[in-house]
Amino acid sequence: MKATAIAPSNIAFTKYWGRKDETLRLPENGSICMCLSNLLTTTTVEFSQGYQQDEVTINGGGLEAGEAKRIIKHLDRIRKPAGIDRKAKVVSNNNFPTGTGLSSSASGFAALTLAASKAAGLELSEKELSILARQGSGSACRSIPSGFVEWLDGDTSETSYAIQIFPPGHWAIIDIVAVVSEGKKEVPTSQGMQKTHSSPFMAVRLSKMKEKNEKVKKLIKEKNFKEFGELLEQEALELHTIMLTQIPPLIYWTPGTLRIMKLTPFWRQEGIPVYFTINTGQDIHLICESKNVEKVKSKLSGLDFVKDIIVNAPGEGARLSKTHLF
Repeated sequence: MKATAIAPSNIAFTKYWGRKDETLRLPENGSICMCLSNLLTTTTVEFSQGYQQDEVTINGGGLEAGEAKRIIKHLDRIRKPAGIDRKAKVVSNNNFPTGTGLSSSASGFAALTLAASKAAGLELSEKELSILARQGSGSACRSIPSGFVEWLDGDTSETSYAIQIFPPGHWAIIDIVAVVSEGKKEVPTSQGMQKTHSSPFMAVRLSKMKEKNEKVKKLIKEKNFKEFGELLEQEALELHTIMLTQIPPLIYWTPGTLRIMKLTPFWRQEGIPVYFTINTGQDIHLICESKNVEKVKSKLSGLDFVKDIIVNAPGEGARLSKTHLF
């Protein structure tokens, strides 16, 4: 009973921040994202009577107790409907930095969900996989479908899941990740989210999110890059305004993050249409059309604090692989 899955990270165009149900990880608002072609997690899961306890290895190393507990709890969610009590061996590798705001938990739990459910003998629909992945990590539900994805804002577990709104080939936009720090952020996303309503601006944000999501979908459909990019930057800054005004405040940016944020408008003035967005961390995403990729890469290559540049097209969602990690 062994299976391997590959799942992408995703970049949220409108952000998930705050939960109305901590246990089920139901978001305060719906969100829109794009799955990324080159930020990937590969996970192999095997259930066997030969294992005396669950064994989990990520990126070749051990885990903190809290991380291991969260993964084992997710395995239990899968064992229960499968009607099995066998322990599992889990080996997972990311091809990008973990814990720096690149949504490694999204790709990680999406890959874990698909691999473990398959290894346990379950045949789940995309909707069922998305619901299950959400319970491990909220944004993981968005890494199950392919391309441009909407996480539906439901009030129950059965109504909160992700669907594809446009296939990967709909629009040739590119996400260029500038890795400015490979160190893990000090406050995990799950912990930071518990204080969202201490920000005086959270209620105002939530009152406008449905309208904003509809606008983003319209701009993607119409391929209106300028308005789309402007909205992305405003949304990213709004998200971090909530974080900055929470109690205690969350400051994820590093000097490198801020430097690129300040440079981006100047690059536009020079004739390169590019816009930034940031998730819950320090590494920054630059969104451009495919025809401008080399120009943006050239700008980033000239910055000595940029440790890596990862180029992503709209990508495929979680899928099975025949190449196992063990």
